[in-house]
Amino acid sequence: MKTPLCSILFSASTSILRKKSSRRAATDRIRRLAGMSGIVALALGLAACGSPRPAKYYQVTYPYPTKSFVADDAFNVTLMVRPIESSHLYLDDKIVYGFNNPEMGTYEYQRWSEPPVEILQMALVRGLRATGRFRAVYSLRADPSERFMLGGNLYDFKEVDANPIVARLNYEIRLRDRKTGAVVWNHTYTHDEPAAEKSVMSFVEAMDKNVQRSIQEIAASLEQYFRANPPQ
Repeated sequence: MKTPLCSILFSASTSILRKKSSRRAATDRIRRLAGMSGIVALALGLAACGSPRPAKYYQVTYPYPTKSFVADDAFNVTLMVRPIESSHLYLDDKIVYGFNNPEMGTYEYQRWSEPPVEILQMALVRGLRATGRFRAVYSLRADPSERFMLGGNLYDFKEVDANPIVARLNYEIRLRDRKTGAVVWNHTYTHDEPAAEKSVMSFVEAMDKNVQRSIQEIAASLEQYFRANPPQ
């Protein structure tokens, strides 16, 4: 018995639709599985990473107490300390390391409490103020009217991987007389302070000692200048 043409056509179309539906279902299952596997992979990756590593911050002990005094024989001079200029490395708070060659880098999780240029400026202000040898010492303010201005450039404030590790500090300070516009005094400080051991904490302690040493040297040099050139 022959099958009617309509039945044949209906069966063929039904078979085709079933195959298309089956392919769509298979494709959907593959997409769902791929999506789920992607989510699982991301979850596993995040679990492997764990919590972010916390940064550690270190500060330099400023060389003298914050309480200031003015000696009876202090110079009749007010010093204004400008922000220190430097490369972008020392405008950031990351601790810089280097070698006895041009190569340098920064620690990602070992940082200063302030950028080195700010550390040095505050050390100069507080250190020179606490000597009692000047009428006053301030950081630069807007439109300063004082005559004497201290400014400078920081060249090195870094850990150097030598034998032993050293804290290298190198900067130049200049005194400008705003009355004449001339630089009347300048001093360059450079010193490598050895660290007790190969660790970040030992390097920080060595840099702390180096900063204090530099302030004492600069204060003595400034006193010598004003003793020989008292302001008129």
